[in-house]
Amino acid sequence: MIALDEMAAGVRNRTPAWVARAITLVESTRADHQSQAQQLLKELLPDTGRSHRIGISGVPGAGKSTFIDALGSDLTAAGHRVAVLAVDPSSVRSRGSILGDKTRMARLAADPNAYVRPSPTAGTLGGVAKATREAIVVVEAAGYDVVIVETVGVGQSEITVADMVDSFLLLALARTGDQLQGIKKGILEIADVITVNKADGPHTAEAKRAARELAGALHLIRDDTNWTTPVLTCSALEGTGVAEVWSQLTAHRESLDLAERRRRQQVGWMRSMAEEAVLSRFRNSPAVRAAATDAEQQILDGTLTPAQATSLLLDAYDKT
Repeated sequence: MIALDEMAAGVRNRTPAWVARAITLVESTRADHQSQAQQLLKELLPDTGRSHRIGISGVPGAGKSTFIDALGSDLTAAGHRVAVLAVDPSSVRSRGSILGDKTRMARLAADPNAYVRPSPTAGTLGGVAKATREAIVVVEAAGYDVVIVETVGVGQSEITVADMVDSFLLLALARTGDQLQGIKKGILEIADVITVNKADGPHTAEAKRAARELAGALHLIRDDTNWTTPVLTCSALEGTGVAEVWSQLTAHRESLDLAERRRRQQVGWMRSMAEEAVLSRFRNSPAVRAAATDAEQQILDGTLTPAQATSLLLDAYDKT
């Protein structure tokens, strides 16, 4: 039996081992663990909500981990406590994950004022681990005042992370031939700050050109009178321009009605959990499983269409 009072006290006392155990608990899919996790979160909730939550995404190879290592190190040096929830892609076949972010964030991983937690996506749409919202609660209760959520940057449903943070940063990359290649309109629409990384050495001019192209694209798709998304350049490797990115992220947060944003996020969290619960009950229903076996065979035999099979499964669930 997990001693929840002891765990909550350990989290509040900023003990890394207790923080790790608490996140492991909220990530667990066991029914008994999920019940205990909700009790723990209820206990910790009054100590949360005061951090600057930042989501970071970008095309593969944009240098997200290197950038976070540079930004986080600057922030801890300035007196902040930084938590990084780095979501690693899971294998479609094995469900396994490399979880190598600690090796790519060498300075932060060794920093006593930072906490890096790699978590597998486990197939979650949008590249965000199922329990990321709960993990944010844990690290906030542990006194981390900057929480960074790094997504896998696959370009699908990144709005998932945008809906759980205060500011969303898109890392872009020049030298891809077409500077806008791989950047989907939906991500540009939700980005609060954009920076072209790897603007160093002979590539500085190319990065600035990419930034101009991105700024031009934003004018065509964004119509936000409250905040004009800045497009910057930086070099995470050399540390240049990183401070300006943080300055813009801070300015964006100050432009928000933060209390209202957090309330809307809580409602979104409820809806997301409700959808997950309904889907889980549907999948685990014995009646649905029995109907699925017959329906799948009829689809293979060509005697039933997928749409008809879906109706049969829903009817089986409705009767339970």
